[in-house]
Amino acid sequence: MTVHVVVVGGGFGGLNAARALASHGARVTLIDRENFHLFQPLLYQVATSGLNPADIAYPLRAVFHAAPQVQVRIGEVVNADLDARHVVLADGTRVPYDHLVLAAGATTADFGIPGVAEHALGLKRLADAPRLRGEVLRRFEEADAKPELVAQGWLTTMIVGGGPTGVEMAGALVELFSKVLAKDFPRLDVSRAKVVLVEMGDEVLPPFSPQSRRHAAEQLRRRGVDVLTGCRVQRVDGTHVWLDDGQSVSAATLVWAAGVTAVALPAQLGLSTTRDGRAVVSEDLSVPGHPHVWIVGDLAAAKDAGGQMLPQVAQPAIQGGRHVAQQILRRHAGLATRPFVYRDKGSMATIGRHAAVADLPWGIHLKGVVGWLAWLFLHLLTLMGFRNRLSVLLNWAWNYATWDRGTRLILETPSRRRSGEGMAA
Repeated sequence: MTVHVVVVGGGFGGLNAARALASHGARVTLIDRENFHLFQPLLYQVATSGLNPADIAYPLRAVFHAAPQVQVRIGEVVNADLDARHVVLADGTRVPYDHLVLAAGATTADFGIPGVAEHALGLKRLADAPRLRGEVLRRFEEADAKPELVAQGWLTTMIVGGGPTGVEMAGALVELFSKVLAKDFPRLDVSRAKVVLVEMGDEVLPPFSPQSRRHAAEQLRRRGVDVLTGCRVQRVDGTHVWLDDGQSVSAATLVWAAGVTAVALPAQLGLSTTRDGRAVVSEDLSVPGHPHVWIVGDLAAAKDAGGQMLPQVAQPAIQGGRHVAQQILRRHAGLATRPFVYRDKGSMATIGRHAAVADLPWGIHLKGVVGWLAWLFLHLLTLMGFRNRLSVLLNWAWNYATWDRGTRLILETPSRRRSGEGMAA
């Protein structure tokens, strides 16, 4: 009898689980709120006008054209009966399963800091990127109409979180300001546009090697980013950010890249969770007491060989999704499951043109042009869909040759305030 697996989430973990299961003939129902797979590592390039949203999204149904036993359903799982083995969607539909894979991912964590939820912009979903792009461009339009706003931080963007997302965003923004928007707004003194990167640790890119952390900080500062380390955000009011070292920074745009927390689904289902919402899992990534329920990616409180919690990034999700698919097939065949062993394939971050850092296996460290080319190649290789790869490659080539970015579009009405509201006296 063919096993039926319900996979919740079409991100890196869920998609890799579904593809691996489908390749072995399993019947799969893939449930996601969106009808596409999002390549999150390049979200910041959409937010900084380098790419189009469609370049980094791929239709889920197109992934499984050759696998008719895979059903894609758009919906949100709100409950489940783990004993009766069915999930419940927001519209009340019940979907039965033999095995359940939870891979619904994570959401931006604001840590309860006053003002963050109301005024900061996250970067997790596809809609976040054009919204952030529009917010930045709108601040320049407003300052062009009212130059007095420049002195009130209207051209200042603060990024909170010095991980790869924050570092890559900061590097891309300073290039956008100095190379592109300086030409778009000749009446503005764009040299007064600032990017401020705040990291609560002592250095940016905390998971990277010391040499990569130092090189990244040096490159950011050389390119004009104000890097503030060892400080935390205390509160936000829309035009100012207060830090715990006593500083108050005027910034009209606040990007929140300070971390993520697992979505609430495991807790909603009554599973044991860690403080950050991740589900407690057995060594094989199944749920203790529920051998037919599996957790993948950002939702799983999985650990490496040293006992450290795995980072909530793509590689653990990809490897975890493939592992869970194998274990479901083994269990269905009456075989014992195997523990999940994570293999760290390294970390990479780009700072801008000709600048990147990469920590690879066997102690290999790349930086500068070599690291940048390696970053470009790897991301192009792992992007889904030939059309997407070609479009991204052409956009990168155009941006490189011309210092231009073609998607400088404001698509939404002001989301937080009208021009001039909340300004300091």
